[in-house]
Amino acid sequence: MRKIGFIGLGIMGKPMARNLIKAGHQLVVYDINKTAVSELVSEGAEQGLSSSDVASKTDLIITMLPNSPEVKEVALGKDGVIEGAGPGTILIDMSSIAPLAAIEVHDKLKEKKIDMLDAPVSGGEPKAIEGTLAIMVGGDQSIFDSVKDILLIMGSSAVLVGGIGSGNTTKLANQIIVALNIAAMSEAMVLATRAKVDPEKVFEAIRGGLAGSTVLNAKMPMVLEGNFKPGFRIELHIKDLMNAMETAHELDTPLLLTNLALEIMKALKVDGKQGDDHGGMIQFYEKLAGVKVRKP
Repeated sequence: MRKIGFIGLGIMGKPMARNLIKAGHQLVVYDINKTAVSELVSEGAEQGLSSSDVASKTDLIITMLPNSPEVKEVALGKDGVIEGAGPGTILIDMSSIAPLAAIEVHDKLKEKKIDMLDAPVSGGEPKAIEGTLAIMVGGDQSIFDSVKDILLIMGSSAVLVGGIGSGNTTKLANQIIVALNIAAMSEAMVLATRAKVDPEKVFEAIRGGLAGSTVLNAKMPMVLEGNFKPGFRIELHIKDLMNAMETAHELDTPLLLTNLALEIMKALKVDGKQGDDHGGMIQFYEKLAGVKVRKP
């Protein structure tokens, strides 16, 4: 069993950390949310006083943070990981951030002989709780091999896709596909509802064919119940798609449909729905068409 630092105990980080505790690992945890820290301390974790303090007490640190600025601050800022970690420490950043930000953090940590993997995840809160996340990893093979067993406590799969930054590039690709799946589902089901065809029966009819997908199976039952309780919030998907667009601009790569999905989600944010599950994207289409896609 290892002593592991865990920084970032939000909607994803807390259940991920909890699964490591359940597996018998000793955790040193830190978050600005003291309630989340206290909750895990009551379950056996040790409280860290800062990111630097966590790093000084462990040689493997996991971060799960909102976006690139927070990762840079926690890793490289005042009282950050870089100030407390010794040579040979491994930082696994499981946040979803811009690939170039991951490379920047990696390069600065490397100057201090601190190793890093970028390892964003897919699956949302339900799979974080289950420990069945899909984990996309960028970094060196030897470092990945040394921590793969830890990753597989939090996920059902952990795949090394390339060098540092490639984990987050893969996550951006994932988020593009998920967003466009939800948009396609939304358009199709609003059309069916406007045509007075039961959307639940349409779902049952198409889910086993080529139009079927993990996204459809996960989100359509929620839509039919009018349940937009967040597993993954619209505002977080906006963040990921903005990172995708930023990366695309840097690489001169057109992302026409991604930009449209981003604008739809931004419109929902203006409408006060940024805290809804991203399956709530259908509400944009429902409002335009004047229908609700629900069970009869």
